[in-house]
Amino acid sequence: MFTGIIEEVGRIRAIERQAVSARLTVAASKVLSDVHLGDSIAVNGVCLTVTSFGRDYFCADVMHETLNRSSLGALGVKSPVNLERAMLAGGRFGGHIVSGHIDGTGTIRDVRRDGNAVWYTIQASEPILRLIVEKGSIAIDGISLTVARVDHVSFSVSIIPHTLQETALAFKRAGDIVNLENDCIGKYVAKLMGVEDEDIGKVFLQIVEPRSGTDKKVAEFIDILLEEMVKSREKEIEARKRREEKEKRESQEKGESRN
Repeated sequence: MFTGIIEEVGRIRAIERQAVSARLTVAASKVLSDVHLGDSIAVNGVCLTVTSFGRDYFCADVMHETLNRSSLGALGVKSPVNLERAMLAGGRFGGHIVSGHIDGTGTIRDVRRDGNAVWYTIQASEPILRLIVEKGSIAIDGISLTVARVDHVSFSVSIIPHTLQETALAFKRAGDIVNLENDCIGKYVAKLMGVEDEDIGKVFLQIVEPRSGTDKKVAEFIDILLEEMVKSREKEIEARKRREEKEKRESQEKGESRN
C-alpha cells in the first residue's frame, strides 16, 4: 500500500522492450536507502517489484497488462518519474490509500496558473469519472491529490508550489498522458451497491455534477450509499443464516441416517 506522497523524482535510465512486456531501469537515490529484492516501489503510481538494484538504480519488470492500462509504455530514456516506497506499518499516513493498481489513463487538456497555484484539467473516461467526487481524492501519476472540480468529461486539481517542486507533474504539459487511480473506498462502495457499471455513473453524475446546492446533493448521495450498504449487508446476513440452518439440518439428517 502507498499513500500518494512522492519521495523523489527518478529518471528512466534504460528500457528493454520485449514482445508484450518491458524491463525498466530507474535511476534513484532516496528510495534505495533500505531496498531489498522483491520490494514494491510505485513508479508514476504503478506498483512494481524490484528485481535487481545497485547503488543508484533499480530494475523492475512491466507486464503486458500494466503496459496496456498505464502510461509506462510511453516513457523514454531520461523521462522523469514519481517514486514512492510501500508504506511502513508505523509510518505517517499523509495522503490517502493508494494501491498502485492503475484504473486507466487521462489526458491533460489544460494547464493554467492561478496565483501561486497551477490548475490541471484532465480528460478521462466515464468509468473513471463516475467514481470521482468533488473534494475527494485521486492519484495522478501516484500523487495523492484533491479533486477541485468534476464534470461529465473531465476533472480538475489545483497544485501547490511544493507539489510541483517535489514531483514530476511539473514536467507535464497539455496533451500528456497521466496514470489515474480512483479512491479505493469509492470502488468498494460501488461494488457493495451492485451498480458499478452504467447505473452508478448515471446516479453519480446527476447528483454531484457541479451546480448550486452541491453540498446538499452530496449529502443525499451519501445517505443513499449508506442505506444501500446496510440493505446489502442485511441480505448477506440473512443468506448466511439460511445456509447455516440448511447445513445444520443436513448434518442432523446424516447423523439420524447413520443411527
